[in-house]
Amino acid sequence: MCIYPSTGARREAAVVEVDCLLVAEKPSVARSFAALLHASSAARRLGGPQYYLTEFSGRRWAILGLRGHLYTVDFPEQYNKWRSIDPKQLFYIKPITKVEKGCFTLYKLLREFGRYAEEVYLALDGDSEGESIAFEVLNTVKQVNPYAEFKRLWFSDTLPETLKRALQNPRQPNPLLADKCFARMEIDLTIGAAFTRFLTLAVEHRAPRAIPFGKFLSYGPCQTPVLYLVVQQALKREQFKPEKFYRVVAVLRINGQIYEAEHVEERFTEREKAERVAERARQALYGIVESFKERDSIKSPPTPLNTVELQSRASRYLNMRSKTALDVAEALYQAGLISYPRTETEIYPKDLNLRSLLQSLARNPSYSTFAQKLLSKPSLMPTRGTRDDKAHPPIHPVRSESEYQVRRRFGWLGWKLYDFVVRHFLATMSDKALLKRQQLIVQIGGEQFKVSGVRIVQPGYLEIYNYEIPQEKALPILKRGDLVEVLKIEVREGETEPPPYLSEAELLKLMDRLGIGTDATASQHIQTNVERGYFYIENKRCIPTPLGKALIKALESVKPELVRPEVRAFIEREISDIPRGIRTRQEVVEDAKRIFLAYYDEVQGKEDMIAEALIPTLKESYRLAAEKAPKRRRRIRRF
Repeated sequence: MCIYPSTGARREAAVVEVDCLLVAEKPSVARSFAALLHASSAARRLGGPQYYLTEFSGRRWAILGLRGHLYTVDFPEQYNKWRSIDPKQLFYIKPITKVEKGCFTLYKLLREFGRYAEEVYLALDGDSEGESIAFEVLNTVKQVNPYAEFKRLWFSDTLPETLKRALQNPRQPNPLLADKCFARMEIDLTIGAAFTRFLTLAVEHRAPRAIPFGKFLSYGPCQTPVLYLVVQQALKREQFKPEKFYRVVAVLRINGQIYEAEHVEERFTEREKAERVAERARQALYGIVESFKERDSIKSPPTPLNTVELQSRASRYLNMRSKTALDVAEALYQAGLISYPRTETEIYPKDLNLRSLLQSLARNPSYSTFAQKLLSKPSLMPTRGTRDDKAHPPIHPVRSESEYQVRRRFGWLGWKLYDFVVRHFLATMSDKALLKRQQLIVQIGGEQFKVSGVRIVQPGYLEIYNYEIPQEKALPILKRGDLVEVLKIEVREGETEPPPYLSEAELLKLMDRLGIGTDATASQHIQTNVERGYFYIENKRCIPTPLGKALIKALESVKPELVRPEVRAFIEREISDIPRGIRTRQEVVEDAKRIFLAYYDEVQGKEDMIAEALIPTLKESYRLAAEKAPKRRRRIRRF
């Protein structure tokens, strides 16, 4: 069942009859197609979206950009009364689709143009979500024009030559790929809504004012296993028992540079023993070099960049939240600066002209020297990973742009990410770095101390990819018998440290390995947990609130499968079978509902235990989440 807005309103008289209609997923992509077809912008009507009209190849075209999904999935209105509907009923209700709030004018405009179009070009993003939006457009047009011919355009960047190629080589829309997205939407809506209402009502019945107005206790079949991973690491920290230790450290001056050397025993469990060692060493003014060794070490350049690596490395190297990184990458893609940022591929396709891209970057002052060096190679041998989704290439720059231009359009964050993508791309075609791992053993007062260092012999890719330059200082070349000056001998007390909280980069990698979510949705599952007050991110680390920990502990105690990643991974595998024709959308949805309905039956009746675990944590967790919420940043301009 599908609900549409009323069409009794006055039709837009200004909408003209067209032969071809091209629908893009975003206004910026529509603008790129309009420029390709030399279209002029039509005036806005009734405060609605902008569209483009043109004459091309003897036919009249209209070009329209959407803003993502045209429809949303929801339950019929009568089932949205939380307090009068048993959440269990949602497992038996078929969700409906209805026009997204704010998309009514787009919906009407699409019908008006679609009414006359002989051909409809579906220029949506090249993934399962884009395919699902393509079918939303297709079904909307078919309501008013059953005779239209639909052509799917597939492209990985918005350069004119790429869009032209897509227009010349359209595909057939793929209903199985769209069903992959539609199945996930229905599964997540049903399971998420049922358990979210269950948790919220369980607390409200016992403490009506415990949950602030407008908030609720959410559950998600992807969101909650992500929280589980964060909480499990936090619990390891809590269970950790620190132990004291003592280190004997010598401060040395070698060739005018200051170095710290540690006793070869490293950690002493008894202070007295450490003090005796230090006292013997303090008798000497100089240390004698016993040995100096260097061994070769090869550091390989990174493999081509996929979505998970983009988000993970942006978090680690740029201190950029994963969702922010994906949002910025999307803006850069729409502006034609980088390729499509949602990809699993780690292998450059054979038809990607790497030399042409290098020639473009060689004209950019920020990269010219290094790009010229790569161009001087007789052949380019880029690194390669193992994954290839056969849909899009790895993320790479498609147009060279100066720092000034990028910063003017996208701000500092835009430049940081664009610069990172370019440097990563250049690094994948670069030589390995040759390092020398150094170890120096010095005898001081009869005790042995060691110092480690790293010397870069051939920087290779590190010349452009400075994010991975080793932090250790290089040691001067020494030989046995050389003397080094001893400035100080210290005994330093320390404690064994607990395992750190998961970093956002580590969490993204875990989610990818365990099959939680998709490359495009992973950052959103993290962000949802943050918005719900289940954990916050501080110094790149994911720290659960008392509510987040209580929720996982309570659900795991009554039904571990509700929080464990393995269940979602199983569902994701079934969802992935849909585009391969192994399972149907309906079969996968019914399987997932059956599994979670059985879980619901097991936890029903245990509301008291769950609520009692959650209620004491609510106030503190909401306060903490609000306190740790990041300051609002200036929005990235969309092009």
